[in-house]
Amino acid sequence: MSLALMTRDDATRRQDAQNLRARIRSGAHHGLTTGLAPGMVQLNLAILPKAWADDFKHFCELNPKPCPLVSMTEPGNPIFPSDIGDSLDARSDAPRYLVFRDGILAGEVTDLTDMWQDDFVAFGMGCSYSFEEALVSGGLSLRHIEQKTKVPLYVTNIATEPSGPFHGPTIVSMRPFLPEEAIRAVELTAKYPRVHGTPVHFGNPEMIGIDDIADPYSGAPPVIHENEVPVFWACGVTPQIIVEHAKPSICITHKPGHMLITDRLNTELAD
Repeated sequence: MSLALMTRDDATRRQDAQNLRARIRSGAHHGLTTGLAPGMVQLNLAILPKAWADDFKHFCELNPKPCPLVSMTEPGNPIFPSDIGDSLDARSDAPRYLVFRDGILAGEVTDLTDMWQDDFVAFGMGCSYSFEEALVSGGLSLRHIEQKTKVPLYVTNIATEPSGPFHGPTIVSMRPFLPEEAIRAVELTAKYPRVHGTPVHFGNPEMIGIDDIADPYSGAPPVIHENEVPVFWACGVTPQIIVEHAKPSICITHKPGHMLITDRLNTELAD
C-alpha cells in the first residue's frame, strides 16, 4: 500500500510500529511484542550463513504453512527490503534473539551487531499474530490473550518436506474453540496463507502425535472448556526444531514471542 492510499489510522499504526522498533533498537524494550503494534505484521526470524541459505529458502517454499516466507535480505546486508519496513534491521530490531551453534542453543542476546557476519542471510516469516487479529475482528475470543499467557506450542508427528539438511517435525500452536467457532476460524484464516493459513488439524491431539495436551513444548498449559475442541495451526517456531536436526555451525532466531515488527499492515497479507 502506498502512503498516498493509507488512511489516517493506517498511517498512525505505521508510525507507532516505527516508534516501537526504535525503542527496541535502542534497548528500551526487550520484552514480548504480543499485543504491541496492533494491525501491523510481525515476523518470525531466522538468520543463517549463505552456504545454508539456499536450502533454507527452498525449505520455506516447500513448507509454506510453518514457514511462510515474507521477505529476506541479501547476503551480508542486515537491512530488509524497504517494502516491509523503513530500515528494518535484522541485527537490532527484534527484542531478543536465540543463538544456536551446531544445532544446540548456545545463548540469548538482545543485539547482534557484534556477531553479524558478512555472509549472513536473514529470513522473515509470517506470524500467527496477523491471523489472530483476523480471528478477534471476526468475533472469536482467544483464550491465551484473555489470560495474558503465551499460546501453547507442541511438537507433532507431521513431517516437513525436507530440503538439503533441513528436515524434521512441524511445530503447531493451539487455540480452543467450540465446534461452530472452529469452523469460523477455518474460514477466517483461509484468507491468510502468508501467515500460516488454515489449521493443520483440530480435534484429537493424539492423531498428530501430541500425547499430553496439558504439557506443551513451549507456552502456557492450555485451559480447554467443556465442549471445546483444540484447533492447531502450523507455527513459525518450526525452524528452531529444524535447526536442531540440520546442525548449521550457527543459526540465529528470534526468541518466541519477541518478534520483528514491520511497517506492513496485516490486511495487506490477506488474499
